[in-house]
Amino acid sequence: IELARWATRILIAPASADIIARLAAGIADDLLTTVCLASAAPLLVAPAMNQQMWKHAATQANAATLYARGVEFLGPASGDQACGDIGPGRLLEPIEIIAALVARQGPRLLDGKRVVVSAGPTFEDIDPVRYIGNRSSGRMGFAIAAAAIAQGAMVDLVAGPVSLDTPRGARRVDVRSAQQMHDAVMAAVAGADIFISAAAVADYRPETMASAKIKKDSAEMALTLVRNPDIVNDVAARADRPFVVGFAAETDEVEQRARAKLAAKKLDLIAANRVGAEHAFDRSDNALVLLWADGREDLGHADKNVLAEKLIARIAQQLPATRA
Repeated sequence: IELARWATRILIAPASADIIARLAAGIADDLLTTVCLASAAPLLVAPAMNQQMWKHAATQANAATLYARGVEFLGPASGDQACGDIGPGRLLEPIEIIAALVARQGPRLLDGKRVVVSAGPTFEDIDPVRYIGNRSSGRMGFAIAAAAIAQGAMVDLVAGPVSLDTPRGARRVDVRSAQQMHDAVMAAVAGADIFISAAAVADYRPETMASAKIKKDSAEMALTLVRNPDIVNDVAARADRPFVVGFAAETDEVEQRARAKLAAKKLDLIAANRVGAEHAFDRSDNALVLLWADGREDLGHADKNVLAEKLIARIAQQLPATRA
């Protein structure tokens, strides 16, 4: 009991499926669970388990129970596992856990703010079985949504076709095409304080979609493409515009192109990152440089969860200056 009273914050890392289940059931049959049950301190858990154990309905139900009680989840990360599986369930790196704890000291940076985040790719259908897409996994956008929630924001997440768990506390809308994402973002952004455009939206779509599968009848096939709506540009042009954050995914002249996009679209801040075969897309890590009208911050190379927390911290710092 003395230990439970002494703690100002409790972190369980790693948190197995078993300990999550026992916490959800209120079991107190060892020192750890007894301390948790007897303490009024905020509780954080960093899950670590096989990907199928994490996805199991029982674990998800237990995690949802704890979340509803105010328990915060740090992770899990997704990737290669010691058992040979690939998927969500990896323990966050120690430096990520420490960064998350530091970010939670003092008042939360986005308390009371409404944030809209777009994430993932868009798929533009050619016929019922083929589409134009890209390699975006959605991990950066989902990490940003989770980081904003951790800082007290109410988050609407507009997600393209990805296979990721919804960050706890986010209101998620699933879309497929750029037009669907445009419509969902425009509906969500009214009254929002911040819009973060992390999605890799297709610039073009087929002019028409074939109603049946296109047959391989000739050696060549011509496909006419038309421009998709520019989501971040349209949000920035609104009379009631929020604080607008864009992403610039480039293969060359990354910062130069990002700064040009910042000015042309009248964004408040832009995150520039290099993309390609070994950069950014479909990876758990990334490297970001943040640019704004009179400033620059290099966030370096790190896990996307860490970068998301740093991005949210910079947005919170810039917000008062643009909304004074």
